[in-house]
Amino acid sequence: MRRKNQFAAVKSGDMETINQILDSVQAQPATFEEYLDCYADRVGGLINSYIPEGTHPDMDRYLYGPLRQYSDNGGKRHRPLICFAACLAVGGNADLAMSAASAIEHFHTAALIHDDIADEAELRRGEPCLHLTEGLGLAINMGDLALSLVNGTVMRDPMLDDATKVRVVTELVEMTRRTVEGQALDIGWARDERYDITPADYLEMATHKTAHYSGAVPLAIGAIIGGGTEAEVEALRSYGLATGLAFQIQDDLLNLIGREESTKKDFRNDITEGKRTLVVVHALGALDGDDRARLIEVLSSRTKDPAVLEEAVCLMERAGSIDHARSYAEELTAQAKERLNQEIPQSTARDLLESMADWFVHRLR
Repeated sequence: MRRKNQFAAVKSGDMETINQILDSVQAQPATFEEYLDCYADRVGGLINSYIPEGTHPDMDRYLYGPLRQYSDNGGKRHRPLICFAACLAVGGNADLAMSAASAIEHFHTAALIHDDIADEAELRRGEPCLHLTEGLGLAINMGDLALSLVNGTVMRDPMLDDATKVRVVTELVEMTRRTVEGQALDIGWARDERYDITPADYLEMATHKTAHYSGAVPLAIGAIIGGGTEAEVEALRSYGLATGLAFQIQDDLLNLIGREESTKKDFRNDITEGKRTLVVVHALGALDGDDRARLIEVLSSRTKDPAVLEEAVCLMERAGSIDHARSYAEELTAQAKERLNQEIPQSTARDLLESMADWFVHRLR
């Protein structure tokens, strides 16, 4: 069955709106994790309605269908949900943020598809990666399609005025550039076997690669669409940068010391790929002699041997690097929450965003 036009559906009431979804839960979620658990699946359905269908059956077979199936396995949907929360936190109408929130999630889909190809990964969200199930060429093409949905989704939204569209798309373009810059550093350092990377270098890379699109831009866009003041927009952007960076640091930690069955992707593949995480660069600076040489040897080997990977983790623990990364992420979020409470008026939405910081650094997947 061909899907109805998503914009007409939202305006005519044929499809649940975000406000209807948020109002449908009897007891409002008290924590950010409950917020994600309550709404992720239903919001995911709306987001996927922005994936069109082709004019030829084989377009659905080789492009739209697999991409939609991949997006159906969409995880926690935290990026669109924080966009809605930011919109509500400044007193806005969350329905107006639907296209922008979907655009950010489709960018995330594209980034994951391309990232898995670059990393030669095998698992994503507990399932084989798209380039393994559909082939490299088709997976690249699906990632490109997801990217093409980003700006067009916003520009075709009849519920937003032209000035808001231009401002939101400008945010999305800048978000894309910064993410690609961070990815270039991440891949390039591993390719060139750079072991002179400092913690400051890592923080610059991770801020670009993750913090903008996983925190800062969803919050800023939500506030823009919600009619927030410039001070509120920038306060939420700053909060998103700090918590988004903490999110990436926690991701790095989970890859090393999380429960293997709960990571839903290749466990400890950051070591296999020689990634310069905060844990790694701190360890390279703290270790010396044979220990440092051995860690470099493992990072250069692309090994998947569990015993060798465990040895590398033990070296990082011995250097105090895992504790250092965890403490840094917790300090980031504590400071960010203080600034948020100073700039954004108290509300249920602000409380959820404050709770988000704790979830970012204590989550298990």
